Amino acid sequence: MGPAGPTLPQVSQNELQAMAYTDQLTGLGNRYRLRDKVRLLAGERAADPAPFTVAIVNLDGFKPINDLFGSVAGDEILCQVAHRLKACVPDGATVTRHDGDEFAIILPLVFERLGAERTGQMIKDVLSAPYDLGDRNVRLSASLGFAVYPFAGADFEELMKSAETALYRSKRRGRGQITVYSREIAQEMKRATQLEQALRNAIITDNVDVHFQPIVSLADNRVLGFEALARWNDPDLGFVSPAIFVPLAEERGFIDMLSETLLRKAAEATLAWPRELFLSFNLSSAQLMDPRTASNTLSILSAVGFDPRRLELEITETAVMTSADTARRIINDLRQAGIRISLDDFGTGQSSLGRLRDFTFDKVKIDRAFVSAISTDRTSEHIIKAIVTMCEGLDLEVVAEGIETASEAEKLRRLGCGMGQGYYFGRPADAAATLRYLDTHHHEFALVERASA
Repeated sequence: MGPAGPTLPQVSQNELQAMAYTDQLTGLGNRYRLRDKVRLLAGERAADPAPFTVAIVNLDGFKPINDLFGSVAGDEILCQVAHRLKACVPDGATVTRHDGDEFAIILPLVFERLGAERTGQMIKDVLSAPYDLGDRNVRLSASLGFAVYPFAGADFEELMKSAETALYRSKRRGRGQITVYSREIAQEMKRATQLEQALRNAIITDNVDVHFQPIVSLADNRVLGFEALARWNDPDLGFVSPAIFVPLAEERGFIDMLSETLLRKAAEATLAWPRELFLSFNLSSAQLMDPRTASNTLSILSAVGFDPRRLELEITETAVMTSADTARRIINDLRQAGIRISLDDFGTGQSSLGRLRDFTFDKVKIDRAFVSAISTDRTSEHIIKAIVTMCEGLDLEVVAEGIETASEAEKLRRLGCGMGQGYYFGRPADAAATLRYLDTHHHEFALVERASA
C-alpha cells in the first residue's frame, strides 16, 4: 500500500455546534443562537416574569451601496456594523446577524418602551457615523424595531414577528426610525395590509381613476395643460386620499403597476383634448430607481398613440436624489424622446439649487407653501421673485401651485410667474368634467365641439 494521504483535522462536536451557531462573516451569533438565547432567557424568567427586549436593526440603503461599491465593500461595512454594535450594547446583551444587513440584539435589562427607545437612539447614533472603506467614506442610517417580552409575544416566533412588525413600521415612516411594538401598531399595520389588498384589487379591476387639474397662463388665464392626479373611491373604504395610497404602493413595491395604469388612462383621456394642450404626470422615487421606467413609459404612450412631446413628467428633489445616477440616465432618456421634465415642490428640499445644476429640467413648480403665504408674508414674496428671476436666467418655465384667490394670481403675474395651478382656476375633475371645462374655457375646443354638434 502507498503512503496514507494527509490526515484531516478532527472537528469536535462542540466546534461543529459553535460553527452552526455562528455567522461566518462577522463572528456574531446567527439566528439559531438568537433563538436559543431568547428561549433560555424566557425560561429563566417564567417563574418571575421580568420583561426583556429584543431589537432588530436593519441598515437603510445598504443594497445600493453594496451594488455600487461591490460585495467586498459591503462585507466590510457589515463587519464594521457588527463591531460597533458589540461595542455599544449594554452589559449582558447579545448581538446576532441574520438575513444580509439585518442584525438582532437581546437586551435582558431593557424592560419597557422608554428604555427601548433610549437604547435605539444610542444604537442609531453609533451606526450613523461614516464607514471607512479605505479610499472613501460612506454614510448609512439604521431603522430599528423593538419587542418587549412577554407583552409582544410569549415565545420566540411571536416575539420576533412583533419585532419585525415594529421594524416594518419604522421602514414605512422613513429612514432612521425607531418603533417599539404595541397592539396599536399591530392594528395599524393590519389596516395597511388590508388597504394594500384593496388597492391591488382596484388596480387589477381598473377602479383607480384619474382626475385632471388645469394649468393656465397667468397672463390671460388661457388653459395650457392639465396635471393628472390619482383618485380612488373604494366601494367599502370610501374615498382614500392619494397621500395615503400612493406612498403605500411605493412601500409595498407595486407603484410601477399603479403608475403605468394611471398613465395609460390619462393618455387615453387626453386624446380627446386639443393637441396643443400638455399632460403633466407624476413619477415616484421608486420609478426613478428603475432603469426600465423610460422604456415602459414610451411603450405605454406608443400603445395609446399619444405624442411624447405633449407629456411632462413631474419629479421631486427627494425622488431624484434617492438614486442620482440612475435618475439622471432615466431623465436623459425621457428628454431625448421629447418628454419634458418638471421639478416639483421646488424650495422645500435640502439643496434645490444644486439639483438645477446637476440635472436638466424644463420647468420648475413653486410649492404651494410659498404661494399660500404670498399675500401676508414678505419673505415668501421675495423667495418667489428670486425663483422666477433665476428660472428666467436658466431658461426654465415656472408654475406656481396652490393658487386659491384672484389676488394671489395677480401678485404672481406681476412677479413674472408664467403659469399657475390651483382651486382658483379649477379643482381636479374626472375626464368627462374636464371636457366640459374645456368647452367653457378653451375657445378653439369649444368651436370644434359646437361645429361637430
